[in-house]
Amino acid sequence: MRMITFFVIGLTVHVVFFISIFDIYFTSPLVHGMTPHSTPLEPPASRLVLVVADGLRADSLFTLLPNGSSRTPYLRSIIEDKGTWGVSHTRVPTESRPGHVALIAGFYEDVSAVAKGWKENPVEFDSVFNESRHTWCWGSPDILPMFAKGASGDHVYTHTYPAVEEDFASTDASKLDSWVFTQVKSFFKSAQSNSTLKASLWEDKNVFFLHLLGIDTNGHAHRPMSQEYLDNIGLVDAGVAEVVSIIEDFFDNDGRTAYVFTSDHGMTNWGSHGAGHPSETLTPLVAWGAGVQKAKGVTEPQPYNDGFLQDWKLEHLRRVDVSQADIAPLMASLVGVPIPVNSVGVLPLLYLNNSERFMAESMYTNAIQVLEQFKMKMMQKKETTLSFLFTPYQLLTESKQAEFTQKARILIQLEKYEDAISLCQSLISRSLEGLVYYHTYDRFFLGCSVVLGFVGWTSYVVLVILKTHASLNRHPNLTKQIPGRNLARLCTCVAVVITLFLLIQRSPITYYIYCLLPIPVWYSVLKESGTLRDLIQTAPSLPLWKCLGYFVLVAFGIELLVVSFFHRAMLTVGLAALSLWPFLSGLFGKAKSRSLSWLVGCLCLAAFPLMPVVGREPNIHLVTCAGLLALFTSACYLWSSRRRTPLHLGDRPQFVIQMLLVAVCAYVPSFTHSSLQQKQGLPLLNQIISWSTLASSIFVPLLSSTRLFHRLLSIFLSLTSTYLLLSTGSEALFPPVLSWLMFVWINIEQEALLAQGMSGRQELSTIDFSANIDITKIRQLKLDDIRRSYFFVFFIITAFFGTGNIASINSFDPASVYCFLTVFNPFIMGGLMMWKVIIPFIIVMCTFETIQVATQLSSRSLFLIVLVISDLMALHFFFMVQDYGSWLDIGTSISHYVIVMSMTIFLMLLSVVTHVLTSQRLVLWRQRKMHFP
Repeated sequence: MRMITFFVIGLTVHVVFFISIFDIYFTSPLVHGMTPHSTPLEPPASRLVLVVADGLRADSLFTLLPNGSSRTPYLRSIIEDKGTWGVSHTRVPTESRPGHVALIAGFYEDVSAVAKGWKENPVEFDSVFNESRHTWCWGSPDILPMFAKGASGDHVYTHTYPAVEEDFASTDASKLDSWVFTQVKSFFKSAQSNSTLKASLWEDKNVFFLHLLGIDTNGHAHRPMSQEYLDNIGLVDAGVAEVVSIIEDFFDNDGRTAYVFTSDHGMTNWGSHGAGHPSETLTPLVAWGAGVQKAKGVTEPQPYNDGFLQDWKLEHLRRVDVSQADIAPLMASLVGVPIPVNSVGVLPLLYLNNSERFMAESMYTNAIQVLEQFKMKMMQKKETTLSFLFTPYQLLTESKQAEFTQKARILIQLEKYEDAISLCQSLISRSLEGLVYYHTYDRFFLGCSVVLGFVGWTSYVVLVILKTHASLNRHPNLTKQIPGRNLARLCTCVAVVITLFLLIQRSPITYYIYCLLPIPVWYSVLKESGTLRDLIQTAPSLPLWKCLGYFVLVAFGIELLVVSFFHRAMLTVGLAALSLWPFLSGLFGKAKSRSLSWLVGCLCLAAFPLMPVVGREPNIHLVTCAGLLALFTSACYLWSSRRRTPLHLGDRPQFVIQMLLVAVCAYVPSFTHSSLQQKQGLPLLNQIISWSTLASSIFVPLLSSTRLFHRLLSIFLSLTSTYLLLSTGSEALFPPVLSWLMFVWINIEQEALLAQGMSGRQELSTIDFSANIDITKIRQLKLDDIRRSYFFVFFIITAFFGTGNIASINSFDPASVYCFLTVFNPFIMGGLMMWKVIIPFIIVMCTFETIQVATQLSSRSLFLIVLVISDLMALHFFFMVQDYGSWLDIGTSISHYVIVMSMTIFLMLLSVVTHVLTSQRLVLWRQRKMHFP
């Protein structure tokens, strides 16, 4: 099989494995076709006001000032007298979209849905807004449109400011909240003279939604402990007090307005959110007005051991915590609209101030609404599963459903409300467990199919390595394989049976891919069974103890890499162990200076995984130092190599320009940071330099000489320029240190070849990437090549996790992109951060390509070993996903599996691109344009 064909097939297989994890764990839990249910009794409120202070932490609202006063005197007075308060517990990812979906629709949005669109609805869902008679919204253009476009009819009205107002460099982000309050006041003022609007406002089941983004924007720009963030909270408190007064006056203080104040997510001390830190998941909830229980004093200890009651001086008032999705049924109950049909929230009764009958009827409605989802999910699964294979959820069979609902109805009729409420809560609990049961019904089946395909593919790659790149003794009389026709017939029969089975069950198209993929993979493995016989025959002549030692070391090394995904400090342990390699292998005696350089390089790089991922304050001076270090090392190399590999006259201007650009890029972050601190905005010149540098970073190296170190130096300077612009502190030092170690690795591998007695070794200074490869000098794989491949995988993982955690990329510091833009744009900002993560990855990849050329190996051979190592890591994480019980642990393992699969796919793509550029197009382009080697 040709190399390009093999990589295309391998890429396809890995894309399928990559997508499978989302199909197995991240399919939408929503079902449709349920009938909305509402409480039959008169609701306590005619209208509801929902205020969401985006990015507000619970402690920032509830904590008193040092002098004992509150920065939110109005809301504090509500907590102490008129309303009920507590902490709303959010779920990961703690982002604005899923947070608002949980608040208003009552369910936790699937992770994959967030990636499909920020403003639009990737899936249809019901919400409190949709069920209301009218909803008026004011706030961010990133949040409001998704609820307006998801509503049936045209009864949701949105008023948003321009998206360019969401600027982290704004002189005062609190103006976003002032805009909302001003618009609300103008709205009610205009309604006084607009009879049509006034009549609509006086109708029941109306909702008013105020989305306040200023606190979140100030938190990102200045951190939650900043004066700007805290002052913004005070502004919101005053604004809420004024709006409440205006609304009460408009409705003649009729006592029919309910108010809910909360937040979609919190924020870490370093100004980010998206992960599961308590500062991100704990948000405030304050409710008051019509139908809401007033403040209740308590003397007994409350069932909370987090210490917040004492810190907030609220231990004398009852605290009622809820899950974020519980707020949707609470709002629906207060205003008398049906609970959103997709809601999984449980009505928090302690917030209600109503009769026991109303509470029992409301809880019964909540139970029926959740049960409807369970019944629809069960029906869908039953229709797509053969009857003799269908296993119902035993705790809630059809007979038990009827028993629960009838008994609850009877208890309400008998006025045994407490018993009815308890029974309904039990029904809700079982229904939610049943929803999870049917949602994950096919998970084990699909997981087994993927694992079978994964193991088959890895086995096939190992056999290809042994067959084409290892010196095995061929025994023609012993390599008789399974008859091709019989094997093909068997595989065809199995494929037909699986296809018919899936057709009968009306399975999705992706099920066919996951279940049928293992068949051609294992067919290929069985066809290569003769290679396994060759290995068995060759085994007596192999150095078994050495082979066993390599196997144990690689197995231990893979386990170390897996553990490093959970504990970054393990990379430090691994680098410390790698630093001893020249001394243990005997290279130190033959190359002392390079061995010492390797030792120092590994130890310097080992310091980075010990540094904090996030939470550090910006230190722009370190960015400038990193730029100077990059310039110093580049100048030292050019000076030391001026005799061995002198620069051509045509190359000198390019390197001078690139080094000048590095100097400029080392200064731009400092200038930008200073300008933003002075609230003067992002300088246009800085923005032009940043985007120009980014756009040219890939193309500029193509202009340089294709001689080995000249091309690598050009790539290093080009990528470092961009990395400096995306840095805010010590991470800027990572590429220079990594590149130094990669330079030493290239040189020391040459010494390793010499120590092994390799003949015809080419001097590094004479190697040209564009030169045609002499096929006669391509050698077979040796055991030491396993070590080279492992080093590459280790350095790739270090490149990913050395300065951060790509698994928590949604917790990045937005200050990293301020040289490019300050106006909120999640996709551009996320893309820039991804490029920052990929830059060290490219440096290691280029080094590995160099080592393949320098050690006289084909571009395919070493990479196949890398493929096996990365696939074994991915398989390890896949098994971990199956074993874990808690959703947080499952999510962590899934993210790590996705990282490894993404890394493998990217490696495959980059290796193919590198092969094409160095062997064909790049050579022709240089001959046409440059006219020198």
